[in-house]
Amino acid sequence: MLSRLFVPLPADRFVQRLARCIAGLAMFGLGISMFLASDLGVPAWDVFHQGISRKTDIPIGLIIEISSAFVLLLWIPLRQRLGLGTLLNAIEIGLVVFLIGDHLPHSERIVWRLAYIAGAMFVVAIGSGLYIGAGLGSGPRDGLMLGLAQRGISIRVARTGVELTVLAAGLALGGSVGIATVVFTFGIGPLCQIFLPRLRMRGDKTVLATAH
Repeated sequence: MLSRLFVPLPADRFVQRLARCIAGLAMFGLGISMFLASDLGVPAWDVFHQGISRKTDIPIGLIIEISSAFVLLLWIPLRQRLGLGTLLNAIEIGLVVFLIGDHLPHSERIVWRLAYIAGAMFVVAIGSGLYIGAGLGSGPRDGLMLGLAQRGISIRVARTGVELTVLAAGLALGGSVGIATVVFTFGIGPLCQIFLPRLRMRGDKTVLATAH
């Protein structure tokens, strides 16, 4: 029964997998911090969280936690399983944003703010490839993308479809968008399709076998 719910810890190269997972999640947190430092909008999921927070007056941090729990319920029909990476995702990304978010330099010059967005896109995509490719499980939202990919949908289409759906819901709830929102929504799927298969561990053919 537990094997249906949880990803078993791989017997091979566990230390290497763990190191890659931690490094990838740290990069993911750095990328989110760069988006925040650009002050040009936030990714679609945060537009969604923002919209719910405005409608309910519930703090956005609590909304993120609640929405993560509901997203995990969507894993059931997709047959995704929890893993160590799922737990680390829940803890590490927010911690990294908390520790470095206020320490990145801010600028009023648009060229540097756009550079933050461009850099953040690649940092998030590479970080995703490292932590998902470690084979220790994914975070709640990445699990939706992987579940769809395992049913023959490309990573690019799956991720973009999820982002557009969430963005539409966030806009309907009153969330705010910016340049960074549009760039992330349409850019993260293609970048993940490039990096996820290439950054999975050597010889590991199961994690992203359908990421085409």
